[in-house]
Amino acid sequence: MDATGGMDISSIRVIGAAVTPAVMVSACGILATGLDNQIARMTSRSRDMLKEWRSLPEDSPRREVLRLEVGILDQRHRLLARAMAMAYGALISFVVTSLLYLSQRRFGVPDVLPVVSFSVGVVLLGSIALFALASLRLGRAALELEKREMFGVVVPPGPGGES
Repeated sequence: MDATGGMDISSIRVIGAAVTPAVMVSACGILATGLDNQIARMTSRSRDMLKEWRSLPEDSPRREVLRLEVGILDQRHRLLARAMAMAYGALISFVVTSLLYLSQRRFGVPDVLPVVSFSVGVVLLGSIALFALASLRLGRAALELEKREMFGVVVPPGPGGES
């Protein structure tokens, strides 16, 4: 506390430095929950598609579409599982950041360590976004397969070669 009874600037910085990663921990938890829900839906959809595939006659053209879609879902599942692992890695990084900030005065933790830890978390969050975007692109490819089968037409690729 300073002479006026308020907190001094260094105390506010310590609290801010400890709270900011805590907010990021919360964000990582929300992100991990969303990724987990997407993964669960994909798993369920894959099982439904495999069940449908098994029920179709061997010569059904639908089997090929289902085979391709299950392959796409498998790729998406892999991407999102990696993204979820990164979300937990980021969460751990932000918890470590808070601990390092709070330990600085007591244990002489170098100033650079919390910054490095926080930066790792931010890089992981950015990577999660890239994996999620790649998953969305694959999801679009699966929808295009369905449209081609349903309407019997070749759907022209979108801008930038996207299907």
